[in-house]
Amino acid sequence: MISASSIQETVGLIEYLKFVPYDVSRKQLYSSDELYKGYDCDNPDSFATCFDTKVYNHFIAHGKQASTDAEALARALHDHGVRMAVDEFFNHRDERACVGIMGGHALKRVDKIFGLVALISRKLTEMGFTMVSGGGPGAMEATHLGAWMAGRSDADMLEAINVLAQAPCFGDEGWLATAMQVKRMFEQTQYQSLGIPTWLYGHEPSTPFATHIAKFFENSIREDLVLTLPYGGIIYTPGSAGTMQEIFQDAVQNHYLSYGLSSPMIFFGAKFWTEEMPVYPLLKELSDSGRYRNLLLTLTDDPNEVIDVLQRFNQCRHQE
Repeated sequence: MISASSIQETVGLIEYLKFVPYDVSRKQLYSSDELYKGYDCDNPDSFATCFDTKVYNHFIAHGKQASTDAEALARALHDHGVRMAVDEFFNHRDERACVGIMGGHALKRVDKIFGLVALISRKLTEMGFTMVSGGGPGAMEATHLGAWMAGRSDADMLEAINVLAQAPCFGDEGWLATAMQVKRMFEQTQYQSLGIPTWLYGHEPSTPFATHIAKFFENSIREDLVLTLPYGGIIYTPGSAGTMQEIFQDAVQNHYLSYGLSSPMIFFGAKFWTEEMPVYPLLKELSDSGRYRNLLLTLTDDPNEVIDVLQRFNQCRHQE
């Protein structure tokens, strides 16, 4: 028998689910237009009242670890629906041709490697690969900029980057406005990419260049997806602690063949990965000694080599 207090508690829970500023029954991915609904490029202050910021403020106010059972349930329902939408996204695509790019959010739009990452992503997208990243600024933005500019010329890419260079860092006023300007200048209807950000790092704006956005409250879900979806391989660009975590999580998955295969781990930026953050020599030694198995490692500064490694791996997979 259900008690009166249980009924009252359930009614209160249902009312709370109606109160939160996000849709707990959501079953589709976000677009940047949805996340930034209410933002006006001509009014920078409007960022503070757009949908994404409202959700982030609610998230912080109710605790990064939800302070109530009702809030925990609301977030779990939302994230479950978005997770199912990711599966639906790949029901219409070849998962083996999904490639991830990891790297630091602090990468500036004026840095050389930003343009190189965008170039790699553009070419891979044109070849039929689906590009995935953590969906934020820096190297992540460069990933989706490249996918957005697929089908266009080097001159168009340079023009887009020159516009973005007016606000080099994601904390600069105009970072979002210049991205929106580039989207208006170069409309994209043919190619798609998937960004996977999180409100845990909601102070970092989600890149509007991702045509599809799976934004989660639980960072653990997000981290798992950005590393397990790219069956076609992952490119690691210079980053810090978060990128380091992703490298070793990916290495473990490959070592144990957790998802039935090992895919390429490409370290783009030889000096960085051998001197500044010497992860590559460690993984190479562990692989050569047999303590880590199934690691397909590449160290390079050449965008063409990155593309060649991924293309050859994808071709071999299709021949199996």
